[in-house]
Amino acid sequence: MTSRAPVQNNRTPAPWTPPRGEVEMVKVGPYWDVLRAPAEIGERALELLGDTSGAVIADYGLMYWLIPSGHAEWWGRMQNIHALGAHAAEVTYVGVPPAHWTEGPRLHWRIPVGPDRYLTGANRLREALARAIAAEPAKEATAR
Repeated sequence: MTSRAPVQNNRTPAPWTPPRGEVEMVKVGPYWDVLRAPAEIGERALELLGDTSGAVIADYGLMYWLIPSGHAEWWGRMQNIHALGAHAAEVTYVGVPPAHWTEGPRLHWRIPVGPDRYLTGANRLREALARAIAAEPAKEATAR
């Protein structure tokens, strides 16, 4: 029997659903891993990803992408980006808002989970975040 890598697209049906009433702390790993980025970088990455972005949770100055489970382990280092997954020495939880919380600044869905939005492909997200980080100094220089 051959093993298959997790699907790398945002159209995968969710094996779980967001909570209905209040924020729920969800263990990272069983359903998905998470990539956390500062909102400034995250917004630029969202522009680059367009419709290929899966669900994204936002909370004040941070954005959290849901990526296929197991992919955080291979993420590697990237400036200001943190990969959260089951591979870590300690268990990690992420606050997940109810599906109808779609406005901030408090915890909310920046891109809600839906039938056509779930996981973001880790390779595509890495490329978008790298480009967003690379654009950061140039953007600051032109603002002076």
